[in-house]
Amino acid sequence: MLVAFRKMHGLGNDFIVIDAREAPVAMSAARAAALADRRTGIGCDQLIVIEPSARADVRMRIFNADGSEVEACGNASRAVGLLLGGAQRIETLGGIIGSTATAGGASVDMGSARFGWDEIPLSFAMDTLNMPVGWEELDSPAAVNVGNPHVVFFVPDVDAVDLARLGPVIETDPLFPAKVNVGVAAVVGPGHLKLRVWERGVGLTRACGTGACAAAVLAMRRRLVTGPVRVDLPGGQLEIAWEAGGTILMTGPAAFSFSGTFNEDDYPL
Repeated sequence: MLVAFRKMHGLGNDFIVIDAREAPVAMSAARAAALADRRTGIGCDQLIVIEPSARADVRMRIFNADGSEVEACGNASRAVGLLLGGAQRIETLGGIIGSTATAGGASVDMGSARFGWDEIPLSFAMDTLNMPVGWEELDSPAAVNVGNPHVVFFVPDVDAVDLARLGPVIETDPLFPAKVNVGVAAVVGPGHLKLRVWERGVGLTRACGTGACAAAVLAMRRRLVTGPVRVDLPGGQLEIAWEAGGTILMTGPAAFSFSGTFNEDDYPL
């Protein structure tokens, strides 16, 4: 059977988006990884399946390029918000988020940040704002769960960090039982960060929406910046607004690339 898809991206973080609200589409880790393969599949950082929801307007399932199903993806949330239009409540594994389409993108209420060591999760209790751990030149990070787990290191120069080498080491460290997304952030100004992210299950990415949320929230908690915070990523800019006790609002662009179909038989479950 032929399955229709749209290729979309948010700041270069690219997605295969399948609307399965009318006709269900079976998805597995093997099928998602095969479709995400940039040489033998369609190619993407994440594969998104939109399904009916009993709790919200739609359900969004998110599969990383390695086939793992994950809780949240900020850039994909904007892409789905733009695709659906208007105001939408979107069910994810990380909780229900709210999206409002804008001209060329969306504003997404990503929900509350969680700072408890067991909420991130970590393997044992520690201060998550100033973690007494390190990996080579990267030390004293902060951690937060913004629908998925992030650890962020504040450094003088994000481009000086060999994130391609250190990212997978930190992602798979036993300290993080669910693995972790790894960010390196530098303060550019009072409300301005520069950020690079090693994304769990994906690798180095041009943009990570939840990573931008995590870096901005943690920088505000450390009083390094004041909000709203502009976050510069290799693929472009996002704006993050947050106040302690409130939810995180992420605003930025999303875009269509192309549409097409694939044959389910070519990508076995």
